[in-house]
Amino acid sequence: MQRNFLIIAGIFLLMEIYIYQAIRTLTDNFWIKLGYCILYLGIYGLFAYEILTFQRGDRDAHKPHLISILLLVFILPKIFVVLFLLIDDIFRLGSYAVGFTRSSENFFPERRKFLSLVGLGLGGVLSGLFIDGITFGKYRHKVRKVKVKIANLPKSFKGYKIIQISDVHSGSFDDPNKLAHAIDLINEQKPDLVLFTGDMVNNVADEFKPFIPLFSKITAKDGKLSVLGNHDYGDYVTWKSLDEKKQNLDTLIDYQKQAGFDMMRNEHRIIEKDGEKLYILGVENWGLKPFPQFGQIDKALENVPQNAAKILMSHDPTHFDYVVKKHPANISLTLSGHTHGMQFGLDLKNVKWSPVQYKYPKWADLYESEEKLLYVNRGFGVLGYPGRVGVLPEITLLELS
Repeated sequence: MQRNFLIIAGIFLLMEIYIYQAIRTLTDNFWIKLGYCILYLGIYGLFAYEILTFQRGDRDAHKPHLISILLLVFILPKIFVVLFLLIDDIFRLGSYAVGFTRSSENFFPERRKFLSLVGLGLGGVLSGLFIDGITFGKYRHKVRKVKVKIANLPKSFKGYKIIQISDVHSGSFDDPNKLAHAIDLINEQKPDLVLFTGDMVNNVADEFKPFIPLFSKITAKDGKLSVLGNHDYGDYVTWKSLDEKKQNLDTLIDYQKQAGFDMMRNEHRIIEKDGEKLYILGVENWGLKPFPQFGQIDKALENVPQNAAKILMSHDPTHFDYVVKKHPANISLTLSGHTHGMQFGLDLKNVKWSPVQYKYPKWADLYESEEKLLYVNRGFGVLGYPGRVGVLPEITLLELS
C-alpha cells in the first residue's frame, strides 16, 4: 500500500513539474507562481490525508465527497493541460529531429503561449463544470416521459401513469428542503402509481430519517411501492454484530413505511382497475459479484398468472441481461437504476455517452432485448462525487399502452 502511494505521489509530482512550465510561460510574476505552488501543495496534502484516513477506517459520510471534489475539481482537469503541452513538445521534438532551429542549449525554450492558454483554459472549464454540478447540477431534476407497451395490458390500464424514481442516496444531501422542488415535480405529473427502485441511503437508515416528512408528500392514486438497492443493506459499514446490521435494515424499511412506501422483498402487489389487474413484482437486489444476489423472481411470481401483465422492479440492470430476459415468465418491463449515468457524460437527444457504459452497457433509457423491455433510471440523487455534469437527476414518467 505504501509503495503504491509513493508511485502515485511521484506521478502527480512529475505532472505538476510539467504543468508548472505552462505557468512560467504565461507569467513572470513571482507571487502568482508562488501562490500556485502553495495552493497545490495544500490541495495535494489534504487529498493524501483524506485518502489515508479513509483507508484506515474513517467512514465519515462526507469524506468521499471531499475526496471526489479535490480529484475532479483540482486534479483531473489538469489532464487537458498535460495533453496540450505534450502536443507542443512533440512538435518541438519533431522540428529538432529534422534539423530545424535550435541548438542543444535552447532545446527547451518557453512554450507557445497559445497552447498553454488553451490547455489551462480547458482545464478551467472542466473544473467550472464540476463546481456547477455540485452547486446546481444535482438539483436540476428533469421529468422524462416514456411510453411503453406492456404485453397483455388490460384495456383499463391504457394510459396508466407510473412515476419511477431511483437512487435517492439521502445521505448525500444536508437539507431536505432543497429537494422540495423535485417532490413537487413528481406530484405535478399526477401519477397513478409511484415506484422506487432502490438505494434510499448511502450506508445507514438514519440518513433517511430527516427526509421522511418530505417524501411523505409524494402522492399517487394507487400508492407507492419500493425495493432495496445494494446500499440499503448496510454492507459498506462495519457493524458490531449481524443483529445490529439487521436492525438497521428493519429501521430503513420502517422509515420508508412512515414515508408511505410499501417495501417489496421478492413478492408482488396487484393493482386492480375496473375488475382488471396489473401485477407489480419487486425483488431484492441482484447484481454481479461483489453485489448481493438476493433477488428471487420465482418467489415474487408465486400465484401470478402466466399471461398476466407484469412489471418488475429490480435495482441493478445486470439482473435483466443475466436472469430476467431469459425467464419463462415473460416479464414485459423491468425498471432499474443503480448506474446514476455515473453523474457525468453527454446526455443529448441523439448523443449519449458516459464512462459508466463500459461497465453497464444498459446504463440509461429504454432498451429492448428478446422482446422484453428494460428502463434504466439515471437516479434521483448523487453518490461519491456530490454533483452532476451532463447527466441530470431523473424523474421518469412511464405511460402504459
